[in-house]
Amino acid sequence: MNQTNTIEAHNPLETESIGKLMRQFAIPAIISGLMNSIYNIVDQIFIGQSVGTLGNAATNVAFPLVTIMASLSMMIGVGGASNFSLYLGKNENEKAAKVVGNSLCMAVLSGIALSVTVLVFLEPLMVLFGARGQVLIYAREYTGITAIGIPFTLFGSAGSQLIRADGSPKYSMFSALSGAILNTVLDPIFIFGFGMGIQGAALATITGQIVTAIASYSTFENSDLCV
Repeated sequence: MNQTNTIEAHNPLETESIGKLMRQFAIPAIISGLMNSIYNIVDQIFIGQSVGTLGNAATNVAFPLVTIMASLSMMIGVGGASNFSLYLGKNENEKAAKVVGNSLCMAVLSGIALSVTVLVFLEPLMVLFGARGQVLIYAREYTGITAIGIPFTLFGSAGSQLIRADGSPKYSMFSALSGAILNTVLDPIFIFGFGMGIQGAALATITGQIVTAIASYSTFENSDLCV
C-alpha cells in the first residue's frame, strides 16, 4: 500500500452513506471469507475422484490447520484493519501506514512460525488429529506440502482485510478469488494430467495461495514492514 498516495486518496468510507457502504462491502467480504473453505471443497472433489475416500479422509485430518490459519489471519487482519481505520479517521496517516506494515509483518512471521512447527512435528500432529494407517501416509503427503504455503496464506488473508479497510472491497475479493480459481484449474491438471494424486492437490493449493499473496503485495509493495 502506498503510504502517501493510497492513504491520502479519496476513501468512500469517509463520505458514503452506511447503507451504500453495506451494499458495496458486504458481498465482496462474504466471498472473500469463503475462499479458505472453497480450497478444501475443491480439493475434496478432485481427490475423491482420484485417490478415493482415504484421500478425502487425509484432507479432513488437515482441516484443523485451515481453521488455525483462518483464526490467525482474522486476528491479525481484522485487528490491523480496525487500527488502520481509526488512525485514518484521525488523519494520522503515518501511524496508519505503520499499522499496515506491522500487521503484514506479523502475518508473515506468524505464518513462518506455524509452517516450521507443522513441518517439524508433522507426523505427531497428524496422529493427534486422528490419522492412522494409510490415511496417515496421505495426510503427511498433503499437509507436508500445504504447510509450505502457510506464510502466503496468512499474508494474503490478512492483506485482504487491510485492502478492504482502505476502501477497495472489490480488489480484496479479487485477490482472494484469483487464488481459489487458479487452484480449481490446477487441481485436475496436477492430479490427473500429471498423475500427482494428492500431492498435486496440495501443490495446486499452495500455488493459489501464492498468487493471492502476490495480488495483495502489489497493493502493499511500498509499505515498510516491521516498522
